[in-house]
Amino acid sequence: MRLDTTATPEALEALNRQLGLDQPPPVRYARWLAGLARGDLGHSVAYDTPVAELIAERLQVTLPLALVAMAFTTLAALALGVYAAARHRRLGDAGVMALSQLGMAVPNFWFAILLILVFAVKLQWFPAGGFAGWDDGAVPALRSLLLPAVALAAVQAAILARVTRSAVLEVMREDFVRTARAHGLTQRAVLWRHVLRNALVPVLTVMGLQFANLITGAIVVEKVFALPGLGLLVFQAIANRDLLVVQDVVMLFAAAVIAINFAVDLLLAALDPRLKAAHR
Repeated sequence: MRLDTTATPEALEALNRQLGLDQPPPVRYARWLAGLARGDLGHSVAYDTPVAELIAERLQVTLPLALVAMAFTTLAALALGVYAAARHRRLGDAGVMALSQLGMAVPNFWFAILLILVFAVKLQWFPAGGFAGWDDGAVPALRSLLLPAVALAAVQAAILARVTRSAVLEVMREDFVRTARAHGLTQRAVLWRHVLRNALVPVLTVMGLQFANLITGAIVVEKVFALPGLGLLVFQAIANRDLLVVQDVVMLFAAAVIAINFAVDLLLAALDPRLKAAHR
């Protein structure tokens, strides 16, 4: 229910009671925390829908988008980072570093528009915007997410490629790498079997931060591609002054960042025995 400037005092008072605005702020805050604890995120004023239902519906777009973008980021960054480290101070290394610098400099919304012009308008390989929906099948839905995922992954892959290169170069100076080469292993085997695994500690740390950023930072790209995700929901809620939706989505983003960082810490402890030994 929304009122305009011609609303009567009685209608305004009724709306305040309906929204709980007649209660003191500490009481409203305590009620919100109690509802949050039992999964009740409140009711959206603009959509006239429970906020939990809105978030669950929009997560069906944002979460797969973040996962696809993270997959693109990981594949591209690991390949480019290892390639650059293997060709340190040569033409291949300089080319990867120049490409990564360009990737970090280009805004993702501009890159998204460029992708639309090339692959949607000119070549017509992918839709220019919108979301097909999972009810129509996984293939049409994923086709709707490919261009936005590439636009999101470009900057993150550029950053992660540089981190991977630095981590791999540092590990390549270790004694066990020289020992592996002395045993006759090829450079590719040394890089992918031994060096990369030991270089994953800083890489995984950055990947965790990037995945959280892909979930929370897709507002502009979702707006460009008209994707009905959490980013677009926040944008619309701000425009509609639906503060409860904004508040709950921000809390969800904060919880996601904490959970992802915790999961990355557990994964690092499992992969790196040195972390376990340091706490003994």
